[in-house]
Amino acid sequence: MKAMAKRPLTLVTGFLGSGKTTLLRRLLSGPDADGTAVLVNEFGAVGLDHHLVRQLDEHTILLGNGCVCCTVRDDLVRALGTLLDRDQRDATARLQRVVVETTGLADPAPVLFTVGTDPMLQHHFYVAGVVATVDAVNGQRHLDRHPETTKQVVVADEIIVTKTDMVPP
Repeated sequence: MKAMAKRPLTLVTGFLGSGKTTLLRRLLSGPDADGTAVLVNEFGAVGLDHHLVRQLDEHTILLGNGCVCCTVRDDLVRALGTLLDRDQRDATARLQRVVVETTGLADPAPVLFTVGTDPMLQHHFYVAGVVATVDAVNGQRHLDRHPETTKQVVVADEIIVTKTDMVPP
């Protein structure tokens, strides 16, 4: 049985269409992608983003039918528990880190609260950081009109401005 060290968990958030999945695809194509599990949260009955992220076989899990900050927090705990169980049974490649991609409508604070207060999660994971994507084309409009965007930016450790090639400098 493997020793269980705390694993970093990174939350990737950003408003709808801001480039979260594109960012994840780029990160997962790099040399440090091995051992990275990705939890993709989808809002709605049909999830698509998990098909757009590089498939990591059993390390890619869709959290569907709700927002991870609200209705599927129990699913988040279960999914992370499943990853740990697979890792302990040597059923997957060694689990080094976890990335959770939220829906574009998510408030990241409840996710951070869940990871920080659930006894099982706080024993096995630590929040390495929150990355928020902000669309250079529509970001200001999203910040002005959608309080979710402001919440995502406020809790972010890093803000990545996307689609900069589509606007003047």
